[in-house]
Amino acid sequence: MPTTASEPPGHPGTSRDASPASAHRERATPTSACQTPLGNGSSTVAAATNFPSSKRKDMSLLKAIDTNPSFAPRESGPLPERLISGNPAFKTWAQDVARGESIHTGVWEATPGEMRSIRGETFEFCHILSGIVELIPEGGEPVICKAGDSFVMKPGYVGVWKTIETVRKIYVTVM
Repeated sequence: MPTTASEPPGHPGTSRDASPASAHRERATPTSACQTPLGNGSSTVAAATNFPSSKRKDMSLLKAIDTNPSFAPRESGPLPERLISGNPAFKTWAQDVARGESIHTGVWEATPGEMRSIRGETFEFCHILSGIVELIPEGGEPVICKAGDSFVMKPGYVGVWKTIETVRKIYVTVM
């Protein structure tokens, strides 16, 4: 299967070629708690007033991920050549893009099904919010991931992504 598929970021089979640049940024230290409840089970970064005035301009560099977005998702499915079984449907709520399209963050959801996952040159961090998936690295042992679990699929990862119970995750991809 090609490793330059144009699937949505956050999809376990997404892969693009790029080299992320690295940069160091000074971190602002809040004067009180960093997160406040929104009332819907998610949280947001504390108001800028909790930061020293010299750091308030840096608030635009903090991005809260809304785990229950109110806007419509992009709907899609697996590439036919990657589908192994089932009829999984995907929803992607892209929430931020940075460094010239090389970093994507958001929330992704998939209904049950099984497909090939090929990372190519893409690094992906995942945090499972709900559901259950089984990851089977090529030549490796199956790993079950459920709500609360986090993992990284490094560039070059090839395996099977099996959604057992509809899964929702936060993703960060770096190409």
